[in-house]
Amino acid sequence: MKRISLLFIAFFSLAIGNAQNTTDGLRYSTEQNIGTARFTALSGAMGALGGDFSAININPAGGAVFLNSNLMFSTSLFDVENKANYFNNNEKSFSDDISLNQMGGVFVINNSNGESAFKKFTIGLNYDTAKSFDNELYIAGTGNNSIGNFFLEQAQGIPLNQLQLQPGESISRRYQYLGESQGDFAQNAFLGYQGFLFDPVAPNNPSNTSYISNIADGSFNQEYIYLSQGYNSKFSINLATQITDNYFLGINLNTHTVNFDQSSYLRENNSNPGSTVNGVGFENNLSVNGVGISAQIGAIAKIANNFRLGLSFDTPTWYQISEETTQYLESRRVFQGQSIYQEVDPRIINIYEDYNLRTPAKVTASTAYIFGQSGLISFDYSFKDYSSIKFSEIYDSYNSSSSSFYDLNNTINNTLKGASAFKVGAEYRINQLSLRGGFHYEESPYKNTEIVGDLIGFSLGTGYNFGRFTCDLAYSRSEQERNQQLYSVGLTDVAKISSIYNNFVLSLGFSF
Repeated sequence: MKRISLLFIAFFSLAIGNAQNTTDGLRYSTEQNIGTARFTALSGAMGALGGDFSAININPAGGAVFLNSNLMFSTSLFDVENKANYFNNNEKSFSDDISLNQMGGVFVINNSNGESAFKKFTIGLNYDTAKSFDNELYIAGTGNNSIGNFFLEQAQGIPLNQLQLQPGESISRRYQYLGESQGDFAQNAFLGYQGFLFDPVAPNNPSNTSYISNIADGSFNQEYIYLSQGYNSKFSINLATQITDNYFLGINLNTHTVNFDQSSYLRENNSNPGSTVNGVGFENNLSVNGVGISAQIGAIAKIANNFRLGLSFDTPTWYQISEETTQYLESRRVFQGQSIYQEVDPRIINIYEDYNLRTPAKVTASTAYIFGQSGLISFDYSFKDYSSIKFSEIYDSYNSSSSSFYDLNNTINNTLKGASAFKVGAEYRINQLSLRGGFHYEESPYKNTEIVGDLIGFSLGTGYNFGRFTCDLAYSRSEQERNQQLYSVGLTDVAKISSIYNNFVLSLGFSF
């Protein structure tokens, strides 16, 4: 692992490590049914239709379907409801976020040469929120596995003198040193030792590498709180053209921005006989920023008067991502008949080396049938191979077998798979009024669908065309189940999470 320089200012410092996992790769590789209200109401099944800013993000040829230059703004209320079952105890949690999730403009340039095969050219600019990270999860229950095992397992094999403070050394400096020299697992072990969660088997031997827990077996009352916020957004430059009356071609050049903050806190209490530690609190915080680039190419063809076909290809998105973490541990123990509160707060910001992430490419095939001025029905099929997600160092290629991400990439290849998505939308028009509906289904990216299940949902919407001004409303609902493991080692118990995603969208459009 490449070393970076450290700066010590007041109580804050820097450390390095490697904390990425499969969940990180999926977080930036998946999207939600968020966009314009018309797009949302049709469940995103607009690859063969075009003429909509979010449809351009599916098939860039859709930019040339616009008849007039247009501006559009969309705002959304995104709501998440989570139901958690942990050792037969059920808890609910809610979160919501209001944001300006889409804004764009397209400019139509008609070709004055009526004999040319190129009928018009369009230039579009569009901003879309591809995914909202706002979420809140509360898990509570009584289990038989302690958070102490998370720290104990990572301590095994580490010499005792590495976990002890040296003369004149602070908690911060030892925690920083372990992060630089050994990584996250040693820092976790250090927190556990300093919090008296475990003791060495041979306390007088500085080379001792075996430890025993100070938390006795039994039952443990646990509460786990997870909070996240942020977004993954995309800004697109769209260039499209109409060839004769029947063919549309387009390309998107995209930049992506990731902003993600996550905080988790676990509180555990026990009254087990033999436990000298009967309370633990453990907090983890993660902050992520990233930028990426990608491109898309697409085509739409009119087959007969009312039938359209669409085909588009999304390149992988190449991200460069920066991460920071902080940790905090508190414990309550009994010593010589007295209850003692212990706080282990390193006040260290772990700054990880920037890394590259390549998300999967996507292929989308679309079809639509238009019933004159009365309405339409459309269908989109897309495919992503999530096993192709790749992490790498900044200076490495994505396929380097010598990369420090080799094990992670191998895990991704063995646990994730290619997944299909199916979307159907329909619209019925009554003069200037439009009524819309849709259905969407996405396969789980995991080979083992008990980890994360399939996503299924529906959408509804309406819109009114005032001439040069349009107003559209939409509602989308999706459901998905997953088994969430609390920690990667030690406390590996899982909670069954049922999530419902509600999205309300209002769009205002202006043509000129």
